[in-house]
Amino acid sequence: MIDPSLRDLYQEVILDHGRNPRHFHALEDASHEAQGHNPLCGDRVHLYLKIGPSGLVEDIAFEGKGCAISMASASMMTDLVLGKEVKEAKILADAFYQLAKGEPVEAPLRPEDREQIEVLGGVSEFPMRVKCATLAWHTFEAAFEPKDGAGQQELREAMSE
Repeated sequence: MIDPSLRDLYQEVILDHGRNPRHFHALEDASHEAQGHNPLCGDRVHLYLKIGPSGLVEDIAFEGKGCAISMASASMMTDLVLGKEVKEAKILADAFYQLAKGEPVEAPLRPEDREQIEVLGGVSEFPMRVKCATLAWHTFEAAFEPKDGAGQQELREAMSE
């Protein structure tokens, strides 16, 4: 549960990202991309990534349409994973899934990373919004799988459960 004194700040951050999404554009030279869709509410995210030879997320962008939570989550995720190794970004995604389910995060995270994902962790109090908040993160993981491969299937399953 979120500390009530931080709830207003968190809501302010989410509203700001929802209204002014960062990295909201197509990425012409993307090396990886995926599209996520939440059939329950219609939210859509098209994620673009440019991964460098060392496995670093050199650039990331998204386009999409959806509720404030899904757009804020995509915006915050792009801020968070930009400049990180893909492996580290996937650890953040797993940590975020745990938070969204209201579970304790077991992964060792940098304090600044933990603070950022905890902003969206309050969504665990609203189960109907968890899929909205996790859409961009599932789409991030699907971008590393072959089209119509296991990752795409997992994305479809995660969004339809």
